[in-house]
Amino acid sequence: MPVITEPKIISGNANRSLATSIARRMSMHRGMSVGLVDARVERFNDQEIFVEVFENVRGEDMFIVQSTSNPANDNLMELLIITDALRRSSAARITAVIPYFGYARQDRRSKARTPISAKLVANLITEAGIDRVLTLDLHAAQIQGFFDIPVDNLYAAPIFALDIEHNFKNRMDELMIVSPDVGGVARARELAKRINAPLAIVDKRREKAGEVAGMTVIGDVAGKTCIIVDDMCDTAGTLCKAAEVLMEAGATEVHSYITHGVLSGPAVERISKSVMKNLVITDSIEPTAAVKACANIRIVPTAPMFAQAILNTWNGTSVSSLFETDTLVPIYEGLYTRG
Repeated sequence: MPVITEPKIISGNANRSLATSIARRMSMHRGMSVGLVDARVERFNDQEIFVEVFENVRGEDMFIVQSTSNPANDNLMELLIITDALRRSSAARITAVIPYFGYARQDRRSKARTPISAKLVANLITEAGIDRVLTLDLHAAQIQGFFDIPVDNLYAAPIFALDIEHNFKNRMDELMIVSPDVGGVARARELAKRINAPLAIVDKRREKAGEVAGMTVIGDVAGKTCIIVDDMCDTAGTLCKAAEVLMEAGATEVHSYITHGVLSGPAVERISKSVMKNLVITDSIEPTAAVKACANIRIVPTAPMFAQAILNTWNGTSVSSLFETDTLVPIYEGLYTRG
């Protein structure tokens, strides 16, 4: 087997712009050109997926960049078929870089006779021949245990902390981190610790699935600039309602920091009309034209962090070091300055 020399990046169609940005960032780190592996991922007329890799990958350390976002099933199948193509081409190791892990919301049986789809997807990924997974802000941390292969779950909180310190540098004392529900308190508390801010919670009550009957703010937000923190925003109904409740409770401004901007259906329209001043999301999911055009949605890059995580995985150094904001400061140099 030849000696593994350089990591190689291949991308599906889910988020090619992020894959290209990761490769560009790796070029900066390595001081040499790193491009995407030449391949085609296409569909036959009946929508079967076909993959052909045009470069020799025998004995190489391969990284597939592919979110399983909308259309989730197509993007998942692309990931599995690319994996099979690489495995049959004798790649030495295959790492799935999944910035957004679809099906993560189905991580337990909430009712009788329902599936645990996150576990099923984990099994599919493992059986396809993937050796390890690199992802970002899993909806539930225990999903890592669904895999029988190593999983590195990166966090957006260090990036958000840098962004907040950069954009609110003269107003840090006014900030209040808010969890939009009780289940997200741990995530919100983690960011609050990083920027030394207090924490509030929006407690929501549901009479039936998908409908919020009422919301109550736990904590004093009067006169505060509130920052709602969550891992995912889908239709944005709950998020916009939480922003209204916070403003009614006396908040001066409401901003939101959400890792995965799913933003389906009426989400963009709701956000554009919301009392929220800004919604900040990452590029883990390819933003639509509507998202890019929305004046109060801002996208922060994850490519610098993913590029460093890929290099750390390739050369056998710590990935958990990227959990610290201080580690990301030089990686994000030129994008953020700390006050």
